[in-house]
Amino acid sequence: MVRQNGNDQDWLQRLWYGESAWRFLLWPFSLVFSVLVSLRLALYRIGVFRSHRLSVPVVVAGNITVGGTGKTPITIWLARELKIRGHKPGVVSRGYGGKVGPVPVEATAGSSPATVGDEAILIAARSRCPVFVHPDRVAAARAAIAAGADVVIADDGLQHYRLARDYEIAVIDGLRGTGNGLLLPAGPLREPLDRLQCVDRVLVQTEGQDVDVPFLRRLTDRSSSAFTLVPKQMRELNGESSRTLGDFAGQTVHAVAAIGNPTRFFRMLEAHGMRVIPHAYRDHLQLTAKHLAFGDGLPIVMTEKDAVKCSGLPVGNCWYVPVTVKFPNAGRSNWLEELNIFLQKKKEELCRSNASTS
Repeated sequence: MVRQNGNDQDWLQRLWYGESAWRFLLWPFSLVFSVLVSLRLALYRIGVFRSHRLSVPVVVAGNITVGGTGKTPITIWLARELKIRGHKPGVVSRGYGGKVGPVPVEATAGSSPATVGDEAILIAARSRCPVFVHPDRVAAARAAIAAGADVVIADDGLQHYRLARDYEIAVIDGLRGTGNGLLLPAGPLREPLDRLQCVDRVLVQTEGQDVDVPFLRRLTDRSSSAFTLVPKQMRELNGESSRTLGDFAGQTVHAVAAIGNPTRFFRMLEAHGMRVIPHAYRDHLQLTAKHLAFGDGLPIVMTEKDAVKCSGLPVGNCWYVPVTVKFPNAGRSNWLEELNIFLQKKKEELCRSNASTS
């Protein structure tokens, strides 16, 4: 049983992914939201709103639902893979949970979450690529290009149409899918399901099981790939120690998660033999020592994203779990190599275009 520390989040999860009758009352508001989404997209298509084309290729990784789907680990993985293949990726982020000023800010492993948000710090630390944060992702992308990026990856930028893109990736939670299939606020959808037909690749996070989600059955094998998040060795929050998840098997632990889908994290710990006391907070919440003061001496286990915000807190016996993305060999190599070739050709095309206009 998941203990939700925040009634609003608990209520929304029941509404979006359960059988709550509230969805019928909120359905008219979803219709209004749908009209606004369609109108906004139409205004971009006819040029009333302008999309800005950059001098380098842009890859967008995002989702069409609210909540955690594995987008941040995919962004990190993609940046690292492109770097291995000779590209110089730069990542741009909205910086949820932070507050930047009028100009883009570069996020580093030592940045403040209050300024750039937790995800940007995690991406910078794990990808070792330049990460720039600003609500205006066009401005952030230009800052990344000025810092040497020859490919821009927009984290959670699927609906940020002001930034023109060359390749779109939609990340989906294979277990929760799209919930009740309704748009906000009656459901978790940011855009209609048909939006998935327009992206270049759908990545589905699974737990190793076969995925049988209605909207995925409408996609071709070429456009969708499954991946899993594999936990690595646990690290001590304010120390140098590391332990395997198996070291905690049979122990009762406080599991803390202020992420979009905390239940998946709790299940992962239980799958490794831990007896979990779950503490789910709203996504991006700035955790404090008070949130971790359980007073019973039991180990505290949290996500790596939450550890970014908790570093330096006076809390002992606290551990976090880094995760890495894993694709089946064929599922990864085929589309990733296609993307690599596409980006190389796109850079050559943009180089010729820039030379002809200079």
